[in-house]
Amino acid sequence: MSLNIVISNDDGVYAPGINILFEVLSEIANVTMVAPLEERSTTGHTLTLDHPLRVVKIKENIYGCSGYPADCALMGFGHLVEKSKVDLFISGINRGANLGQDIYYSGTVAAAREATFHDIPSISVSSAMDFASIKKPNDEYFYTAARFIKKLVLANIHEYISPMTVINVNVPEVMEEEIKGVEVTHLGFRKYSENIDKRTDFRNREYYWIGGNYSGHNNDIGSDCSTIDEGKISLTPLNLLAQNTEEPKKWREFLESMD
Repeated sequence: MSLNIVISNDDGVYAPGINILFEVLSEIANVTMVAPLEERSTTGHTLTLDHPLRVVKIKENIYGCSGYPADCALMGFGHLVEKSKVDLFISGINRGANLGQDIYYSGTVAAAREATFHDIPSISVSSAMDFASIKKPNDEYFYTAARFIKKLVLANIHEYISPMTVINVNVPEVMEEEIKGVEVTHLGFRKYSENIDKRTDFRNREYYWIGGNYSGHNNDIGSDCSTIDEGKISLTPLNLLAQNTEEPKKWREFLESMD
């Protein structure tokens, strides 16, 4: 029996990455796409609570939603597909990597995280291409990522994903035959200049752009960042409720020291 998969993203319902994912996964599963009607990149885990959401049927099993990625996830398994019948939720394929601390800004990861909060096995997937480039991305790189996700689905990955865990996958910007392997990784740390660019409009009023250039990552062997640099696929299990056992002890001692 075919799996029921809901997919979303933050690049929008018309983005090539999610449509290629829909195409490839539809070969093996029942797929429903619910994605933002406009680009919602870097919006994090935003939910729309102060105004209505609207859903537009684009074509069979493909819907656009006026909200953010997490809204789309909720709309997918909370309205369009019965939650109990959803076997797997996948967010992506994002244009650009979601590595290191970028996962906290990512709408792609947020959509998967929202599904995880509702006990649905979830994956976020990104193609580590230069999202800042003005050139049109090579669709074949999206197919590289989509075919890897297809392999995971065929291997019944949904049965292996632990509760409260998102599987964050990043795929190098290369052809499928150029992939050098797959590694289970931990989060690295990416470095940005985080410049604030001050400008003046035609009415001589000041305005600002939050910018900043990527300047590399910490040299951390086994991290998602280093693994992508090696031309390998990075698979990072993100436990959403992981606890550092040393932290509570440290803070109990701190509070005691205040007495």
